[in-house]
Amino acid sequence: MTKRDGQLKLGAFLMYTGHHVAAWRHPGASDGTRFSDFAHYARLAEDAKFDAVFLADGVNARLNDVAAASRKAHSGFYPFEPITLLSALATVTSRIGLVATASTTFSDPYNLARQFASLDHLSDGRAGWNLVTSADPGAAFNFSRDATVAHAERYKRAEEFIDVVTGLWDTTDDDAFLRDRHTGAYFDPQKVRALDYRGAFFQVQGPLNIPRAPQGHPVVVQAGSSEPGKELAARTAEVVFTAQQTLEGSVSFYRDLKGRLAKFGRSADDLKILPGVFPVVGKTRQEARNKFEQLQALLEPSVGLGMLADLAGVDEVRNLPLDSLISDLPETEGGKSRRALFLELAARENLTLRQLYERVAGARGHWQIVGTAEEIADELEERFLNYGADGFNVMSPALPWGLTDFIELVVPELRRRGLFRSEYQGSTLREHLGLSRPYSGASLITPAAAE
Repeated sequence: MTKRDGQLKLGAFLMYTGHHVAAWRHPGASDGTRFSDFAHYARLAEDAKFDAVFLADGVNARLNDVAAASRKAHSGFYPFEPITLLSALATVTSRIGLVATASTTFSDPYNLARQFASLDHLSDGRAGWNLVTSADPGAAFNFSRDATVAHAERYKRAEEFIDVVTGLWDTTDDDAFLRDRHTGAYFDPQKVRALDYRGAFFQVQGPLNIPRAPQGHPVVVQAGSSEPGKELAARTAEVVFTAQQTLEGSVSFYRDLKGRLAKFGRSADDLKILPGVFPVVGKTRQEARNKFEQLQALLEPSVGLGMLADLAGVDEVRNLPLDSLISDLPETEGGKSRRALFLELAARENLTLRQLYERVAGARGHWQIVGTAEEIADELEERFLNYGADGFNVMSPALPWGLTDFIELVVPELRRRGLFRSEYQGSTLREHLGLSRPYSGASLITPAAAE
């Protein structure tokens, strides 16, 4: 491919105290437990003209090693359920997109379709759903299951789940609700229809009992990068959040995923790829290094090993010597792509367990850059211009200072290069991202599993 023109997209991935696993101990970090904290973060990102704020979620407190879990903020405890939080943030923001994570493994498609349609109405067209499957082994026990859900089954369920949700969003036309006081017609019965979906996992009649969303469909985001994840994304996603460490890996992933779209009748512009980036910014390179090393110094070995055990899906990692190398680990039914990424990193650089957890403590396998605004802008520009990304999901090391550093130092440099907007040109998340609006009455996708 030739180098590209245009501007990149930016999301602000808000992880309460910050993304570094030890950020909560930093004296400059907020607690991130109050609504006022998140309102402040969202307004900072909106004032900087970010495309969206992005919230992760999980449905399990990760307490396999209670002693280690009790010493970190990233233990599966969240200050708020994300759709509830974004509904509140919709009232204190006006332009920025609002993306929440919700699992297809432990959710019901009818309820989820209602929730995100409601968020889209509350925000006047700014909602996005980050579709994930739940790999956490303990989560199953919170949802009347007695075993982890197998990886293959999670993705088969997800395939049906997205078909049901998007189908429900299309069970009313844009102009179905007339509310005509003169004629007495509240809605047009010709523009409201049942879904009548019957598949292997779901039987849903419909219609959805909420009018069609302002965006037609809230924007569908996906974070899986395994082979089933990429196929699901190519068929259904409009934004993909991924972890890519190198330029070569980013370009390869971008080419692979975009290359799958045509078989589903989609074009390259129908999907935006936004890898995660963990930037530590300083006015000098040494200042940036000092900021990063302050966070690293707060990282305890038990916390680092616990993080690796969670990422690998193998509890035995917690008991290995810190100076040992990772040898072959047994397969698990946990997440595949992130596990593969950090095992490849360990093998490529011959890292000990201590060196590995120090490398991933901030970004958990995502791309990490420590440097000046110019150096970070250089790296982002290189990946964007060489088709390794359509933009980036910014993972602030600690909040709020990690986000304010990026906004005050890196964003002006990106604008100076013509790579990022100075003003919003639209009002909906679809308009920010350059995504088309699904037309009334037509599902975005071709169902994969309906009978």
